[in-house]
Parts: sequence; structure tokens; C-alpha cells
Amino acid sequence: MIFYSTNKQSTPASLKKATLEGLASDGGLYVPSAIPRFSEEEIQLLSDAPFNDIAFAIAKKFNDGEIPDNHLGEIVEKCFTFTTPLVGLETGTYIEELFNGPTLAFKDYGARFLAHLTGYFAEEDHKLITILVATSGDTGSAVAYGFKGVPNTRVILLYPSGKVSRLQEQQLTTVGGNVTALEVDGDFDDCQRLVKQAFMDAELKQNLALTSANSINISRLIPQTFYYAWGSLQLVERYPGKKAVFSVPSGNYGNLTGGVLAKKMGFPIKHFIAGSNANDSVTRYLEEGRYEPLPTVATLSSAMDVGNPSNFARLRHFYRDDHHAMAADISGYSVSDSETLDTIRKVYDRFGYIMDPHTAVGFRALEKFRETNSESNGPAAVLSTAHPAKFTESIKEALNMNITLPDRLQEVLDKQKISVPMSADYRDLSSFLSKL
Repeated sequence: MIFYSTNKQSTPASLKKATLEGLASDGGLYVPSAIPRFSEEEIQLLSDAPFNDIAFAIAKKFNDGEIPDNHLGEIVEKCFTFTTPLVGLETGTYIEELFNGPTLAFKDYGARFLAHLTGYFAEEDHKLITILVATSGDTGSAVAYGFKGVPNTRVILLYPSGKVSRLQEQQLTTVGGNVTALEVDGDFDDCQRLVKQAFMDAELKQNLALTSANSINISRLIPQTFYYAWGSLQLVERYPGKKAVFSVPSGNYGNLTGGVLAKKMGFPIKHFIAGSNANDSVTRYLEEGRYEPLPTVATLSSAMDVGNPSNFARLRHFYRDDHHAMAADISGYSVSDSETLDTIRKVYDRFGYIMDPHTAVGFRALEKFRETNSESNGPAAVLSTAHPAKFTESIKEALNMNITLPDRLQEVLDKQKISVPMSADYRDLSSFLSKL
């Protein structure tokens, strides 16, 4: 398959080139030349298939023969060794738990697939690949654990100092080995800007084989379609004749973009709800048709604190920059911190279910959607993007209770943090990378 840049100024790329470059040379994001389609017959054959069979079927369409099927199958089996539960709260309302991977966050799906794909291509070319990543929380740890020990790779993580939870920081600063964490004096948008500047630095790229593991990388995005396909088929089986609605906690909009891809591939998805926090640039666009990004605001749902989301460029491309077409598929709702805490309390009181702040944003956004769309009676799933134990402070504030940490998180807390302080000035990052 051929991939093009959203800026339309760079040379078309194969999956391998798009994966190893991360960002196109013109600064755009890679998108498939044509979104692969599944026929009704193919969808029917996958209707009761295991998760990994669905993942392989989708990956094969995008791979288009670049990696032999047997190796691609092995990659899928290595990546997805954990379950994707669909938990029913009440009739028609589900939580799709995406936090059962190694770092207890949904980013494990994309990061592990990308890591194994990058490792395969790096070994094929006998070169050392440097993965440069900006993180607002869970991406960093997922990438760190995904690439840990993968031959011919090293990872440089940039995270905003003081703007991720303690558990998130411990996860991404204690991996060691081929992973280095840079603690940036700024916010996530600064981290993302620094990464983009590095990819546009021709002199730096002459000396380093750079790629990204953020959702700007198309091979981080492709596996995010897997759980939408799986979830939609599960819901259709439970509610024959009805298509699924997904409510998505949204920050950099890679997660939602993966869903849009799954819908356009033919999976039975009716509509999306984009739940944002105070960083509501896309929400306002969906309402008004004007995109006016604002500076990032810190919130309880910190992984969604993105003022100018990168993947919005892909969304605009997939909808041909047609606001009405995008708004027909996606409804956006902003959820405040007070609403987030209130939702955690109400969901626990009603269902005995504990959700993290990001999932709470998605749940409240679904409620708002239903308040104004009474005719929408199809099954809906809220994507739960992180284990609540990763946000103990918010759970304590909302429920006045301490949540038990899973063993793997407690082990991380007991380790010593190792990070490199970094300013938000690109010259400092350039100097650091040039010395690698």
C-alpha cells in the first residue's frame, strides 16, 4: 500500500518508509492512498472471530504484502497477549476496557505493534533506529515498554515536567536499557513541537535514523482500528441490526482517528462522540466549523491536555476538509474537571464501577449526547483508556477511598526515577541528540 502526506508535498511512501520516517519530509502525516474496505461477506466471516484474527485481517490490508503473512501473524500474536473486555453497565451501555496491557493503558495496542514492526524493518536494514516520542502521559510508558529490549532500537521520551501523574512519570522514567526520558520544562505542546522540529532538521536526520512512536506514526494508528472493529462486532452480535456508537476520550485525536478508519473500512459503527476536557479545540470546530487552537490547559484528565492535536490534520483529510461531513459522524462535548469528578462518583454509586478521569470524560460525553439525541437507541461503548489505579489522587478526591495498586504499578513506584532535565528550546534537544 502507498501512503501520502497530508501536506501533499513529499514523495509517496511504502508502509516501511512511512513507519521508519514517522513524519513525512514536508511535515505532514502519512495517510493511506485509499482506505481498504471490508465487504459485507468479510465482515460476516469476522463476526465471531478472536481479537487477533480481526487484527491480522486489518493489518494484512494495510501491509499489502510488504511483510510476509507468517511474520505479520507472529507480530500480531506477540503484541496482543491480553484481553479486551466489554463490560456492560446497563442495557445498551458498555465500557470497552483497553487497559489490560503491560502499562495498563490503551496506548499498549499501538505502541507494541509499532515496536515490533519497527524492529522487523530495522533488522531487515541492519540499522539502529532512534525513536523520538512526545508524551502527555501514557504514550511514553507504553512506547518504553513496547520497545524495551527490541533489537536495533533506542527510545528518547519527552514529557512535560510536573504535568503527568506520579505513576505515569515512574513508568516512563524507570525502564532503562534502550530507553531515555527527557523531562521538559514546558507543556505537552512544547514536547510535541520539539519532536516535530527534530524531524524537520535535515542536518540531524543525516546522522540519525529518526522515527516517531506518537500517533503521528501511521503504524501506531493502524492497530488502534483493531479494538473498534472487535468492539463493534461484539455489540452487533448482542444487538442484531443495530450499529455501534463509540464515546472516545480525546486529546491528540489519534484514538478517534483510528475509529474513523475502522468505520470507513466497513465495520458496523454508526457514530462517534469525542469527549474533550477544557482543551476543546476540536469540540468547538465540530460545533462552529472554525478551528482555533488555544494554549494547553492543565486538567484532571492530563493525557488529554492537548491544545493543538496533531491528528486533526488526518481527520480533515479523511473528511476532505468538509466540516458538515465530519460533524455528521462525530459529535463533540467538553467536560469540566468538576463534571469529571461528579461522573466518577455517580458511576460508582450506580454501578459499583470505578473509572479513571479520562474514561469519566467519555462517559459524561455519552450522557450529553443522549440528552440531545433521543432517537439514538443503538448500543454504545465508552473507551476506557487507563486503569483507575494510575490516577489515585483523582479517585481519592472523587470517592474518598484508596484504590489498590496492581503489583506491576507498585513495583514501578519502588524504583528510582531517572530523567534528563531539558528546556523547551530546540537548540538544547538538538545538542543532546547530536551527541548520541
